[in-house]
Amino acid sequence: MAADAVRKRQKGSSNGAQAGLKDQGEEPAQWGRAWEVDWFSLTAVILLLCFAPFIVFFFIMACDQYQCSISHPLLDLYNGDATLLGIWTRAPSFTWAAAKIYAVWVTFQVALYMCVPDLLHKILPGYAGGVQDGARTPAGLINKYEVNGLQCWVITHVLWVANAQYFHWFSPTIIIDNWIPLLWCTNILGYAVSTFAFIKAYLFPTNPEDCKFTGNIFYNYMMGIEFNPRIGEWFDFKLFFNGRPGIVAWTLINLSYAAKQQELYGYVTNSMILVNVLQAIYVLDFFWNEAWYLKTIDICHDHFGWYLGWGDCVWLPFLYTLQGLYLVYNPIQLSTPHATGVLILGLMGYYIFRSTNHQKDLFRRTEGNCKIWGKKPTFVECAYRSADGGLHKSKLMTSGFWGVARHMNYTGDLMGSLAYCMACGGDHLLPYFYIVYMTILLVHRCIRDEHRCGNKYGKDWERYTTAVPYRLLPNIF
Repeated sequence: MAADAVRKRQKGSSNGAQAGLKDQGEEPAQWGRAWEVDWFSLTAVILLLCFAPFIVFFFIMACDQYQCSISHPLLDLYNGDATLLGIWTRAPSFTWAAAKIYAVWVTFQVALYMCVPDLLHKILPGYAGGVQDGARTPAGLINKYEVNGLQCWVITHVLWVANAQYFHWFSPTIIIDNWIPLLWCTNILGYAVSTFAFIKAYLFPTNPEDCKFTGNIFYNYMMGIEFNPRIGEWFDFKLFFNGRPGIVAWTLINLSYAAKQQELYGYVTNSMILVNVLQAIYVLDFFWNEAWYLKTIDICHDHFGWYLGWGDCVWLPFLYTLQGLYLVYNPIQLSTPHATGVLILGLMGYYIFRSTNHQKDLFRRTEGNCKIWGKKPTFVECAYRSADGGLHKSKLMTSGFWGVARHMNYTGDLMGSLAYCMACGGDHLLPYFYIVYMTILLVHRCIRDEHRCGNKYGKDWERYTTAVPYRLLPNIF
């Protein structure tokens, strides 16, 4: 199959949610990642490039050397009881054993992604897998994707459980036993893939029309130049690194934490079970709706650079799993009311998150010919131009959860994030890094997304924000 068949340029009809109407008489709107960089953004980029790896190391080191206390190492440094060199020296270094583990892991995930076409969509009702269309890119292209993340997750976890129960090829604690050496390995891959994508954008971009150059090397490296870098017809960097190897590993990492708790203390706490269950629901939801994920901001707007490449390899697997790591060093058995409250909060957050996204997906698929909360949905119709000058139309729903606030899916996500943290009790701050980070991330994403939509839709976006005035919290924000 030729590459043109995989990345096809489509022109829609004159009606519908994403209808296209060609008109070369006007300049196309600029939407997507920034073309120019202000000094504030540049400063933030440089700070992240310099300090993000050390932030990850600090949290993992705090658990390894200070029982997950983030104040004790700082106090030791301030009082002269410890030095940066001493802390660095005590941390486990790179090992070839960890390198082999990680190389096998990534190779296995690449093989599942590239060599095992999805079969689950043929046997699971309601699951959309196999070859799927992505969203229209700023240049007007629609890429095709092989959606098989759920199948990769199932195969991986079946083999993990089979090994733990029958084969005993490796210990279920293999991940946490090599946790800091694996940190160095993931950093190597994260920087390697980010650097490769950066060089590739200059020398042999997959689609030059979707590349963005700001003229600033630091911003280009971090935020990415290519929109959808690919190798061959099907290996898509964004889809692979966003979903695998990080998110498939998420639940395996938590299982390794639980196995370590069992090994150390002879039991697994209810807090560890809650973290495993609630985060597994989120991960499974991601893979069940992977085809829908192709229409989200990560795929639709973000270019592939260090932000996604390193972030997916390092930041996600190490910092999104801090609650389980904390519970290995601080086993907490929650009271029944506390555990019940955490479970209810997590499930309510998931319900809001999933219902909000389902309403949006239903509205898009039916082009508004459906019912939301028992009524025909209302919407604001918007027009925008792609980079090729084509005029397209979109409908922004103002019913259901989307009429309550413009990002109620983020509200549900934050409720779930808070539940993970509350499962760890209140003795330490470290497990609560996740909710702080997610709040900053999603509020920033709200503002960034709305700035982008304002540029994309113009006055139509103003009509939409008038109809739905709140972003995350009704009557508050």
